[in-house]
Amino acid sequence: MPLESGDFVRMDLREDSSRFGLLPVTTSRISSSSSAFFSANQSPFFSPRSPTCQVSESTRSDAQYDSTHLSGDPLSSSSGIPDPESLANTRDALADMTRDPVSGIANDFQKFNRISSSTGISSSTLCIYNYAHDRGYSGFREKPRKHGRSHGMSYTPVSVSSCKLRSCDVFIGLHGRKPSLMRFANWLRAELEVQGMSCFVSDRARCRNSRKNGIVDRAMDVSSFGIVILTKKSFRNPYAIEELQYFESKKNLVPVFFDLSPDDCLVRDIIEKRGELWEKHGGELWHLYGGLENEWKEAVNGISRVDEWKLEAQEGNWRDCILRAVTLLALRLGRRSVVERLTKWREMVEKEEFPFPRNENFVGRKKELSELEFILFGDVSGNSERDYFELKARPRRKNLTVGRNKSSSVEEKRREQQWDNSSEKGKEPVVWKESEREIEMQSGDFSRRQHLVKPKSSGRYGKRKRSTKILYGKGIACVSGESGIGKTELLLEFAYRYHQRYKMVLWIGGESRYIRQNYLNLRSFLDVDIGVENYSGKSRIRSFEEQEEEAISKVRKELLRNIPFLVVIDNLESEKDWWDHKIVMDLLPRFGGETHIIISTRLPRVMNLEPLKLSYLSAVEAMCLMQGSDKDYSIAEIDALRVIEEKVGRLILGLAIVGAILSELPINPSRLLDTINRMPLREMSWSGREAHSMRKNTFLLQLFEVCFSIFDHADGPRSLATRMVQASAWFAPAAIPVSLLALAAQKIPEKHKGTHLWRKLLSSLSCGLSSSYTKRSEAEASSMLLRFNIARSSTKQGYVHVNELIKLYARKRGVAGVAQAMVHAVISRGSVSHHSEHIWAACFLLFGFGTDPKAVELKVSELLYLVKQVVLPLAIRTFITFSRCSAALELLRLCTNALEAADQAFVTPVEKWMDKSLCWRPIQTNAQLNPYLWQELALSRATVLETRAKLLLRGGQFDIGDDLIRKAIFIRTSICGDDHPDTVSARETLSKLTRLQANVQIQNSS
Repeated sequence: MPLESGDFVRMDLREDSSRFGLLPVTTSRISSSSSAFFSANQSPFFSPRSPTCQVSESTRSDAQYDSTHLSGDPLSSSSGIPDPESLANTRDALADMTRDPVSGIANDFQKFNRISSSTGISSSTLCIYNYAHDRGYSGFREKPRKHGRSHGMSYTPVSVSSCKLRSCDVFIGLHGRKPSLMRFANWLRAELEVQGMSCFVSDRARCRNSRKNGIVDRAMDVSSFGIVILTKKSFRNPYAIEELQYFESKKNLVPVFFDLSPDDCLVRDIIEKRGELWEKHGGELWHLYGGLENEWKEAVNGISRVDEWKLEAQEGNWRDCILRAVTLLALRLGRRSVVERLTKWREMVEKEEFPFPRNENFVGRKKELSELEFILFGDVSGNSERDYFELKARPRRKNLTVGRNKSSSVEEKRREQQWDNSSEKGKEPVVWKESEREIEMQSGDFSRRQHLVKPKSSGRYGKRKRSTKILYGKGIACVSGESGIGKTELLLEFAYRYHQRYKMVLWIGGESRYIRQNYLNLRSFLDVDIGVENYSGKSRIRSFEEQEEEAISKVRKELLRNIPFLVVIDNLESEKDWWDHKIVMDLLPRFGGETHIIISTRLPRVMNLEPLKLSYLSAVEAMCLMQGSDKDYSIAEIDALRVIEEKVGRLILGLAIVGAILSELPINPSRLLDTINRMPLREMSWSGREAHSMRKNTFLLQLFEVCFSIFDHADGPRSLATRMVQASAWFAPAAIPVSLLALAAQKIPEKHKGTHLWRKLLSSLSCGLSSSYTKRSEAEASSMLLRFNIARSSTKQGYVHVNELIKLYARKRGVAGVAQAMVHAVISRGSVSHHSEHIWAACFLLFGFGTDPKAVELKVSELLYLVKQVVLPLAIRTFITFSRCSAALELLRLCTNALEAADQAFVTPVEKWMDKSLCWRPIQTNAQLNPYLWQELALSRATVLETRAKLLLRGGQFDIGDDLIRKAIFIRTSICGDDHPDTVSARETLSKLTRLQANVQIQNSS
């Protein structure tokens, strides 16, 4: 008999320990009016001698992600309550348990060093999930297995009867095994717990014996509120009816209508099988379990009397339903701080969740959207069932598994049987079951798991192929395709369409230089502190690599909770990070959890995942994108559109630009085709990843030139819109402020210098009128870029995105000085907190990171301003706030080199006669010509050296720090003297560094 999702529910060690033990919750999340919780010593599965776990606000509660996780693992026990004898044998049970997607959290949690002894355990959560594989409730019951549960702590077996459940905020009753129901209940429970409300969750129909039923009954008695998740099958469940009666009598019933509405739950409609819903599932349902008619009617009628709770969980409102439930329960429990926190979080999400507004003109891709849903969830539902796709037949071979599996042939037969059986059932969800070894792809083990498998026919010249396939239902999908084909549009549409299934959509730019910073930027949405800690002198000084890994692990832990997030990595450039060449997938949580991951990339393959290769739009969809809905063309013009479609490479970017030109200008397709063909193309040399696509698609480049000609015709030969596109090529791959982009465009030097003085004079005479005109021209230019689909609007007010393909072409065709203009604009107007990506882009151009040459040179005065106002704040923020130690130190090192080079130029002898004074006194160096500027340069270098020394101290690199701080002291002593405050401060830094170095040597020797 094939195993289906929901037949059993996995309850791993950590879940049960938090379920029956004490769930620590941060005190800041619980108001003073909170109801009393029972302590660890009173919990039935915590010994009075068990260690208590105290957690600070920075790490928050481990229970928030260690609690019950709903799944359908057929290898796990269906019993959720550990027996005392099994608790005594926890270590033996560990070897027999299958690993859970979040099993790594317990070990990671022990690595935390920030433990607050003042924050004790303040609440407890007791949760039971018991699922049998039988549909009925009085029929066959499988004998439960016994598994010991552990959380990495020691437990002493205690008698259940000796402990009593004192208090619980919310009891959640659910009845059924549908995967979507389990996902919803799992999310609801996790969201309540993360907000500090203790929960007890149970499917009472799955309880095995009276002892477990007794625990559930006590939990119902002490719960402040009772949530009953109602489905169309709940009304034939005696336990659901009993829970409705019980909580209604206590006036604390909270019904949640799952795929139902309150109007559907009418006694007459159910009994008389009225409507499509009850035609199959209605009738005199009390007979199915031997209940009483009056009790059943009373329970169902009681639902309509609960006026203040109208919680409907439909396909498109899960997030709203859960957050509303949490908010209402927090209000009833007196948790005002929870309500305020949720309100602020919602306001932030509304503004910053998506990078782009939804594309109202999105066409096609129904098959791809359905397949993405199937890959992530393992099933399709709702409107997607209409677009349900058929998987292509693939040869079923033993070597299709990822990793080794001794029972691969047995596993294949089981999957084939499952596929055949589920196909006979019509629209039953197809859930692929992989063993742990088959899906293990995380972190450093990846390189060891890339096994090469033998082909079926191992001939003499048989080639070895890497085993790859699409993993269905494991929560990760990869979309690949060439530039401009519409990968971002597909991911954006999927995110908007299914965002209610997730707490939040987390959008990350995948460019190799910025992906780690983009990932760490999630801290504000996940409410996690990833900053560098101060060294106390008692603990071991951790290396910079350890500190960076801890920051990443903190974000990763938040994504490992049972709260679902959708992580979108758009335009992944490389599998390795640009800074340290580590595998990018180390950033992500283990696959198979509640958090889902979608990756778009131009790479043919990411890790050993088989990507969903994005194809071109159909001819009808492409025509719709170009033609629009309000224009009718003749057959000749339609033929011209088809020619344009083919010549533009059928790329969605080109089709969208063509459609915009036809809608904005009085031009027909045939004339546009002729114009593009006659447009001259500049000679350019292409190299790198885009060289092939650029060389073969010259028609697309000519289309870009047509757009630039349109801009120049509308706004003169120096169109601001054209210059903004040129300037955008040097900005970071992120949203660009229109004001900053326009400023950079205005700083681009003119080709003809003759009129520069005249224009400068005119601008000085009309300075009073220039501000309003500049703002108007900025708005007009950005509007033109948006209308012609050269740029796209951002959800941030006053920001735009420019397509990377257009930026690449603009960089090649741009005039000299564009990069310089961008750097000057960012330095003068950029903000470290708001425009850090673009400031990093400017630093890449200025200092030449890695093997890149310097693209921009600054004057000494400009360099001093850059160091003081930009580089130092950026480096300190990167180091302290985001724990990106290596990047910050590399920035300061290159800045030091630039200052030393400028200083060397200052002390170089001057040989030109015009650099001498009028008194014919020879000036040997520029430092003598401008001593004040030279002193400022030297002091600035001392400041950078001292900053580097202080940061190196935090990573235990005392030798390098000692050398740097001594150089800083020498410079300040020479210029300012020994008693200057800056010199004294540098000497104090040296003393601290020497003291810490001595302490470390003593610790190492002992």
